[in-house]
Amino acid sequence: MADVTNTLANTLAENKVYYERTLLKRLVPNLLFARFGQKKSMPQNEGDKISFRRFNSIAPSTTPLTEGVTPAGKALDVDKVECTVQQYGDFVRITDKLKTTGIDPVLIETANVLGESAALTIDTVVRDVVCAGTNVQYAGGRANRDAVTAADVITSGEIRKAVRTLKRNNARPLEGGYYIGIIDSDIAYDIMNDPLWQDISKYSGGSAIMSGEIGKLAGVRFIESSNAPTAENTSGIVVHQTMILGADAYGVVDVAGAGGGAKPEMIVKPLGSAGTDDPLNQRATSGWKALFCAVRLQELSMVRLESAATL
Repeated sequence: MADVTNTLANTLAENKVYYERTLLKRLVPNLLFARFGQKKSMPQNEGDKISFRRFNSIAPSTTPLTEGVTPAGKALDVDKVECTVQQYGDFVRITDKLKTTGIDPVLIETANVLGESAALTIDTVVRDVVCAGTNVQYAGGRANRDAVTAADVITSGEIRKAVRTLKRNNARPLEGGYYIGIIDSDIAYDIMNDPLWQDISKYSGGSAIMSGEIGKLAGVRFIESSNAPTAENTSGIVVHQTMILGADAYGVVDVAGAGGGAKPEMIVKPLGSAGTDDPLNQRATSGWKALFCAVRLQELSMVRLESAATL
């Protein structure tokens, strides 16, 4: 009877599925900015650009019709926004000695840390696109970021003002009829001290709690993220950037079957897979790659609220 030896090489398919699930377990809950974008998937072999098309609203017709006379009618106005997908990825090289003598389960832990790295990469790429929006509100009525002082912290009044802006722009809410606010822990500290703050522990029915959600205020459900951006102004004040989002404010695009914003491709190369480039079977690799892009679709459906935070 032939000797059958189960190795990483001949069980690669099963191992890849397992490691991919491990990566995704770390990846998906952390894709905070990607979560609220309009999702699109491009077919393969159709180029690297995708167009989002939007029909703009038609102005109301307030002039009465003249009997027997057909009005002129209105022309459709269509906006087009394009997005070019880009490829991102990284890998870890694992030696045979580390795999054999390491105390920890190296490949499993590698899949874990790669999942976190992929999540942070994708979330940061989407975040940087979203937070570069032009609809900005500075706390305390300041004119710009450099004018923000340490006293200009976020309040329920600032949140209500941002919501008013979105409503004036006819921006539709997202989850459960609420807008979404993405904040860091410093901003969370300030708004949770507001007397109008409603903690998630006090919710009674309604929408299911989202991952990372901490509470709601003034028609906004807030989700806390350590990846929410900050910037230091010319006075040395750390300015925190809170995004208040409506529906379809931005889009996230991936390529079908190529590893995208929601599911990067996990790639495991076992020891010896490099052939003569690895003559002693000393090196294996584990990595990920994703092909995606993010694009702002409607500036009027988001507000970047910039403020200081209580020290």
